[in-house]
Amino acid sequence: MKNASVSFRLTLWFSAIVLCGFVLFGLAMWGDLAWSLSQGRDRTLTRRAARIAEALAATKNDPPSHREVRFNQLTDVIPEGNLIQLFDSSGRRLLPANPAPADFPWPAVSHVAAEEFSDLHYGGRPFRLLKSPVPNEPRLVILVAGQLEDNRNMLARFTMGLAWSIPMMLAVSALGGYFLSRRLLRPVDQIAGALRSISIGNLGRRLPISGAGDEFQRLAETCNDMLSRLEDAVDRINRFTADASHELRSPVALIRTVAEYALRNPKIDGESKEAFEEILAETVETTELLEDLLILARADAGYASTVFEPVDIAALVEEVCGRMRPLAEAKKQAVDVRTGGPTWIQGDRSSLRRLVSILLDNAIKYTPGEGKIEAVLVETDSRAVLNISDSGIGISEELLPRIFDRFVRADPSRGEVNGSGLGLAIAKWIAGAHHATLSVQSRKQVGSVFTVEFNLAEVARS
Repeated sequence: MKNASVSFRLTLWFSAIVLCGFVLFGLAMWGDLAWSLSQGRDRTLTRRAARIAEALAATKNDPPSHREVRFNQLTDVIPEGNLIQLFDSSGRRLLPANPAPADFPWPAVSHVAAEEFSDLHYGGRPFRLLKSPVPNEPRLVILVAGQLEDNRNMLARFTMGLAWSIPMMLAVSALGGYFLSRRLLRPVDQIAGALRSISIGNLGRRLPISGAGDEFQRLAETCNDMLSRLEDAVDRINRFTADASHELRSPVALIRTVAEYALRNPKIDGESKEAFEEILAETVETTELLEDLLILARADAGYASTVFEPVDIAALVEEVCGRMRPLAEAKKQAVDVRTGGPTWIQGDRSSLRRLVSILLDNAIKYTPGEGKIEAVLVETDSRAVLNISDSGIGISEELLPRIFDRFVRADPSRGEVNGSGLGLAIAKWIAGAHHATLSVQSRKQVGSVFTVEFNLAEVARS
C-alpha cells in the first residue's frame, strides 16, 4: 500500500466503504425481514384464534354437537386448520374430537390469562404456537400452531441473494471507484505532465488555469507562482554568470598578454620566466573556463545560436579525431576510428564538433599512457550511434548518475587532470539541442563508453 498509486488507494477505499455500507444495509434488511416475518406469523395466528373465538361466542348456547360442527366447518377453511385445538384449563382437549395429526406435540395447558407464543418442532420442522384464552369463557384455551418453514426458506433465499450480490457489488464499486478516481485525478496528471515538460530552458511556460475555483485551480496557480519565482532566480543567476564571464574576459586577456610579452624578453631571469609561464598556463585555463561558463549561461537563457543543416557526422568524427590524435600520441595512446560511409544528420556543425571534441578530450585526459581510445560510428535504420570508449580510470558508481552535472569530475584530484568539470555538461546540452541522447557506461579502473544517438536526416534515407 505504501508504494501504491493514489488512484489504486482511492479505488480500494471507495470499494471498501461501499462494501461495508452494502453489508450493513443487507444485515439491517435481513433483520427487518426476519422481524417482519416473525410478526406476520404471530398476527396470522392471532387472527385465526380470533375467528375461532368468534365462532365459539356465536355458538355459546348451542349443543356441543352443533358447536363441534361449526368448529370443524371453520377449521376446514382456515389454512393449517388441522393445527387448531380447543382445550379447557385442565388440559383436556375439547375440539376437535379426532385431531389430525394426532401425534402433534401439543404442550400442557393450564389457565391462560393472555396470549402466549412459543416455538416447537414436529417432524424436524419448526412451528410457532399460540395459546389464547376465549373471551367470556376463561376456562377455555385456543391453541393455534403454524409452520415456520416458509419464513426460513424466504430468509435463506434472501441471505443467498445477499451473498451472491456482494461480489457483484464489489466489482461494480471497484470499477466505479477506479473511474471516479481517474476522472478526479485527471487534472493532477495534466499538471504533472505540464510540469514535466518545463525545464530550465523554458521556465517561461505556465500551467493552464481551469477557472473551476477548486483545489486543482489553486494548485495550478501555486505552481505558476513558484515557476515565476524560479524563473526570476534563474534569470538573475544567468545574467550574473554571463556578465561575470564577459567582464572577466578582459582582465584575464590582459594578464595573458602581459605574461606572453614578459616571456619574450630575452633578459628575463629563470625564476621570473617560470613564474610567468605558470601565470600564462593558468590564464589559458581560466579563459577556457570563462568561455564554458558563458556558453552554458547563454544556453540556459535560450540565447545560444545554432544553425541546423545536413552534416556528415562520419566525416566530422574523423576530422576531430585527426585533429586530436597528436594529443593522444603525446601520451603514447592509440586512437582507433571506425565510421563506415557517409552518415547524415541535421545539426549545427560547430556545436557537433565541440561535442565530439569534449568526449575525445575527456577520454584522452582520463586514460593513462599507452592506453587505447576508440571512436565507432554505427548507422541503424533511423539512428546514428557514436560510441567513444577508453581504457581509462573509469567512473565510480556513486558518481556515475551525476557525471553530466556542472563542475563534476571523474577524478576528484585536480592536480592530476586539468579541467573545470563543465565539458560533459556542455556536451549534454549540445546533445539535447540536437534531440540526441548522451549516455555513459563505466567501470572503475576498466574504462568508460560514452554513447551519442542521433536521428538520421531525411537526406540519409531518401
